[in-house]
Amino acid sequence: MPEIRDIPALSDMTVKGIDQAAIRLKDIVRETALKRNAHLSRLHHCNIFLKREDNQVVRSFKIRGAYNKMISMPREELKRGIVCASAGNHAQGVAISCALLGVHGVVFMPVTTPQQKVNKVRHFGKDWIEIVLSGDSYDDSHQEARCYSEKHNRAFIHPFDDLKIIEGQGTVGKEIVESASFPVDMIIVPIGGGGLASGVAAYVKSLSPRTRVVGVETTGAPAMYESLINGRPTVLKSIDSFADGIAVRSVGSLTYKIVESFVDKVILVPEGKICSTMLQMYNDEAVVLEPAGAIAISALDQLKEEIKGKNIVCILSGGNNDIMRVEDIRERALMYESKKHYFIIRFPQRAGALREFLTVLGPDDDITHFEYTKKNNRESGPALVGIELKNAEDFIPLIGRLKEANINYQHINNNPSLFELLV
Repeated sequence: MPEIRDIPALSDMTVKGIDQAAIRLKDIVRETALKRNAHLSRLHHCNIFLKREDNQVVRSFKIRGAYNKMISMPREELKRGIVCASAGNHAQGVAISCALLGVHGVVFMPVTTPQQKVNKVRHFGKDWIEIVLSGDSYDDSHQEARCYSEKHNRAFIHPFDDLKIIEGQGTVGKEIVESASFPVDMIIVPIGGGGLASGVAAYVKSLSPRTRVVGVETTGAPAMYESLINGRPTVLKSIDSFADGIAVRSVGSLTYKIVESFVDKVILVPEGKICSTMLQMYNDEAVVLEPAGAIAISALDQLKEEIKGKNIVCILSGGNNDIMRVEDIRERALMYESKKHYFIIRFPQRAGALREFLTVLGPDDDITHFEYTKKNNRESGPALVGIELKNAEDFIPLIGRLKEANINYQHINNNPSLFELLV
């Protein structure tokens, strides 16, 4: 890793490296289209262009960095085999690179990785890779992979904090600059470890300084956001790994420096908002996105005053979403939109108490969850009740009716500890 003494010099080096990476990747990756989305443009009163990296063969941009890194390594080093750690997308990029280059790889992935991503890694890597499921998060897998790499003298292919990885990811920015027949006012890019944002920002700012680059993270894993506030790479004590493609506890030292210098700002988006976006993109556009892939679009509402009348590019970084997660995604979306609420209701232990409660519900309110056990030796018994509303505006009237009926209730949506324990 180069020392970062002179950021302009690093920028120049990165731009040249990205140009060279584009040549190496010419026959390996797809130059994904930059297409205007009429619905989003109309909704946000500007021109929204989508950079569809979910259309890559591995359904994410990660192949760009992985292949560029590995093809740049000495052949003798590759012969010993490589090691990587990933929550899914980097693993797929490394796996297909191993198969293309004839290199044996050991891939460490968290136990919590969606099965769809594990299967895809196995599919792309064929007999060239071995998968090791280890740890509950990317950071746990990363530590295991590092130890394995040192013990077996194999090169570790970092998912983001490596100049060749950054330059490979930066070809996304090069394609945007070269394919846009219009002035690009803003590029919105997802940030996990920072490899994609670093490459895109370094390239775009060098060739189009007026273009603003905005990075986006989740509120549950704000590693770059917190690092910028603290003025140094910061390790988060805990994270929400829902958006697994960008959920890291710490960004890279190299990516931090580049983002600090070239990204105009980093903003945070709630996981529930991302879920709403995923469902809207599927229902309205028939586009399947993973949480990290949807986060750039999810940021548009926060930026609405800045983007009016302008040309905005949203990078959709990936589409590897497991169908088994759909119910969780829908649940998070409904709660974010204030259409799903959970209560602890303490019912009197007498006949007819439940029937009385049902009269409190509005005509469009639906009970979707009910857990209750009657115990005659107590005056009241708690029930966990989930209620889905047709409109968010129905919540206040529901609370009013609960109070008017003197129903003993506790709303637990905003009580994370209790909610996670019971739901």
